Amino acid sequence: MDLKELEQLYLKRQSCRSFSDTVVPDELLREICRIALLAPSACNAQPWKLYLVTGERKNAVAACLQELGMNKFASKASALVAVTEGKSNLTARAGAKLQDNEFTRNDLGILTAHLVLAAEAAGVGSCIIGWRNEEKLRAALGLKWDVRIPEVVALGYPEEGCVIREKRRKPLDEVLIEIK
Repeated sequence: MDLKELEQLYLKRQSCRSFSDTVVPDELLREICRIALLAPSACNAQPWKLYLVTGERKNAVAACLQELGMNKFASKASALVAVTEGKSNLTARAGAKLQDNEFTRNDLGILTAHLVLAAEAAGVGSCIIGWRNEEKLRAALGLKWDVRIPEVVALGYPEEGCVIREKRRKPLDEVLIEIK
């Protein structure tokens, strides 16, 4: 893959909030997750777990994302992936303390980006969902009270006729500062 092909993937990837009724096969969902797990992490700590939720359980999880009328589309997704925060290894924890930098949060963001890009490469739409009731979400997933769930990603085939929106980004010269 060259930079042009990568750019095309980035240009195609968008938050999908309109999923079709076609179910994404479990094998493909697992493959998307497997590829996403190639994401780098500080000191290779891999401080995460992915909970791939489908079937009837998905509806209970989707309900935790829909308070105040938000994220109604989550019910139509083929799957929801809850990204949970685990413990970093000793080296990453020591480095985070010395650098006053929470590496785990960075690692989870990188993993989530890999997840949505792997989905896009497979023709599967995605939406990173920030609005959620984490307490109810933990209960719906059967997790302990102290497990953090910083990200939930909805996955599914986009509804037919879904238009790729133009990306509006600040100009490069406004955000890139070159130092030589």
